Amino acid sequence: MKHDKAPGKISTVGEPFVWFTSMGLAVGLIMVVCLLALIITNGVKVFWPDRVAQIKLRKGSAATVNGSSILGGIVVHEQEKETKSPDETGASNVEWQLFMGNKDQYGLAFKFVDRKDIVDIQYPSGIISIERMEYGDAIGYPKAIDIKGRGVIQGNDPQFREHLQAKVKEASKRRAEIKKVEKRQIGSINHEMEKLRIQEKQLTRVKTGTSQIATLKTIQERMAVLEAAYAVLAKHAQELRAKQEGDTFIYSLITGEENRIAMGQIVSYNFPNAMSSRQKTGVFLHRLWVFVSDEPREANTEGGIFPAIFGTFVMTLLLSVAVTPFGVLAAIYLREYAKQGLFVRSVRIAVNNLAGVPSIVFGVFGLGFFVYLMGGTIDRLFFSQYLPTPTFGTGGILWASLTLALMTVPVVIVATEESLAAVPRGVREGSLACGASKWQTILRVVLPASAPGILTGLILAMARGAGEVAPLMLVGVVKLAPSLPLDGMAPFLHLDQKFMHLGFHIYDLGFQSPDSEAAKPMVFATTFFLILLVVLLNLGAIVIREKLRRKYSTGAF
Repeated sequence: MKHDKAPGKISTVGEPFVWFTSMGLAVGLIMVVCLLALIITNGVKVFWPDRVAQIKLRKGSAATVNGSSILGGIVVHEQEKETKSPDETGASNVEWQLFMGNKDQYGLAFKFVDRKDIVDIQYPSGIISIERMEYGDAIGYPKAIDIKGRGVIQGNDPQFREHLQAKVKEASKRRAEIKKVEKRQIGSINHEMEKLRIQEKQLTRVKTGTSQIATLKTIQERMAVLEAAYAVLAKHAQELRAKQEGDTFIYSLITGEENRIAMGQIVSYNFPNAMSSRQKTGVFLHRLWVFVSDEPREANTEGGIFPAIFGTFVMTLLLSVAVTPFGVLAAIYLREYAKQGLFVRSVRIAVNNLAGVPSIVFGVFGLGFFVYLMGGTIDRLFFSQYLPTPTFGTGGILWASLTLALMTVPVVIVATEESLAAVPRGVREGSLACGASKWQTILRVVLPASAPGILTGLILAMARGAGEVAPLMLVGVVKLAPSLPLDGMAPFLHLDQKFMHLGFHIYDLGFQSPDSEAAKPMVFATTFFLILLVVLLNLGAIVIREKLRRKYSTGAF
């Protein structure tokens, strides 16, 4: 008889494969950590207030802008390709990328400067960086504040900064008041007036009678009241906007040219070269909060991403609500009720293959089936008064959620089937022996025991659905939709509305932004928040799964 190993010796057969598997895990973890580090490092640049340099260039430099010096924050040092010229023999040339701001003056906010052209670098404490509603940041030296009807406060006045802070706060309050008047109050009036116009249009189509005449008169009276209220609010908003343009801030460029900015256009300001680390941290946290809670501006390269965060969150929740019952019921039928045979095996193969279909195919199907067929039918049956303007017959958050639910339902079916199959047969037989029906056994014994596995499938579905972009471009996502699908007007949750999505926001910034350099850090910041949102949603499901697993974990399971 032949032995594979000598007595007393431990076999090491297969040990190299253990090292290979552990190495694969380590490489995967390193890649994930490096990716997250890259995203976070580049995303932080959006919020941290860097110093602004005053750079003196040598005479004849191509980088000068109407002078021999420029102002700008040093964004990155880059290495140019090797160049050969009469005075350079293959020497590599280092160049710096500077953020100069003042896009309205220079055309571009970023500029590359050859390191060899730089003569001197200074960081004057008096440089001011201003975030504007339009044209990005303005960088220069503060000169004066022109207060309409009260005179000019010069920059060398001891109370200049206090006046500037007070004026910016006043402008910010007026901006919030304008938003409240135009979006909430005037928006509510417009919504009610539109409903009255539709009622009036319907009444004029039918045969006029005494009741119709009385109703028309009531509608017209109400319309008159609303129009009067609209005129008052519009006048108030116009007055507020005029005040926003009244006071102006005067600053000078490095060339000495003076520019004016209306106080209503200033979002915030800081003196980056005069701030302590604590002050910079405060500015960083403030910018981070504004980015999370505000609306986008300037082709999505400025402002915040709150509508995109909210749209992604609501869509993912609707996706989860839609995919779970369909996936679980299909898995229960396939595992518990369907007679196992060729047909059921074919269905399982089809479900597995469905998981590999490209997402854009689901987008085309969602556009044709959900939007045009179902949405068009709903419009003809229940919203005919709004036609030819579609209500549900166009892309919206409901159709986007159902399309992604259809795309991710195979994941839930497979995970649920595996979880149902893992429940021991003895548990089922014990329930049946106690007099329970098959459905009662499934509902009260099998499903609770398989709930952790079902939630695992849901987590995978949420993670995939939240990051998809291609199908959403066909069924409801848009570049800019500051109005949220959830508001204070009935029916409160507007499933027919288009929405913003973090994934599409990243695509728009990366490939359709008019200022690609300004969009780069925004891409990384938005990507980080998309990952964070998916992680938080998954963590919620994971916590529920762990509680269920502890609740139903027994020796039998």
